[in-house]
Amino acid sequence: MFNYIIKTISKSYILAEMEVRKLLHDPTELISRALQPILWLGIFGEALSKIRAIPTQGYTYLQFLTPGILTQSVVFVAIFYGLYIIMDRDTGILQKLLVTPTPRLALVWGRMISAGVRGLSQAIIIFLFALILRIQLHVTLWSLLGVFVIIMLGAGFFTGLSMIIASIVKTRERFMGIGQVITQPLFFASSAIYPISIMPHWLQVVANVNPLSYMVDGLRGLIITGNMVQLPFDILVLAVATLIISIISAWMYPKVVI
Repeated sequence: MFNYIIKTISKSYILAEMEVRKLLHDPTELISRALQPILWLGIFGEALSKIRAIPTQGYTYLQFLTPGILTQSVVFVAIFYGLYIIMDRDTGILQKLLVTPTPRLALVWGRMISAGVRGLSQAIIIFLFALILRIQLHVTLWSLLGVFVIIMLGAGFFTGLSMIIASIVKTRERFMGIGQVITQPLFFASSAIYPISIMPHWLQVVANVNPLSYMVDGLRGLIITGNMVQLPFDILVLAVATLIISIISAWMYPKVVI
């Protein structure tokens, strides 16, 4: 068992390193994906901050919104990671991977880690843009470490969910459609752009079981309020959810091949 775990971790690292190299050779995708959160903060956030109709617990709306947009950026990167599985299947690369002795869990964790790295690069862009907008953030070594953990866990969860979807659908077009259907409701049914307390009761129930809400809550405590009371619970929920989704994704991974 111990040897299996070590082998899985080492193989995951190798696969993640391959994905990161692709990112370094072609960073244009990151630049294009950075435009959406910049527009959310620069236009939507600035406009809503003038209205002051949303309770933000004494913080400016731009401060309140920044963790939500950071979470959105990470999720939108991760949720479409399953598309690479479909592309690998179509090109025959996936079949070659599946006949190797690489553990299925390593194939999943490798994708999760690489998605987390992409999410961290998005976070750097958003942090820099927040400085340009003069959004006051609570940044310390510990808060940055916490941001790292939450982004990696959150990206891992939604990457695992994406890979499960990719193991079911057969075409890129259908996958893209399902990805949009999932991400938009999850984003709006969370505390990303407004507090859960102002939602109708049925939506509060949805928001409280939405992993995206725990990402936002953890990030908001780390870089805005500095309140770490809820942070251990947020991380625990994300860690358990990510572990469960990775096991399910690994179990379904061989079924990708037709």
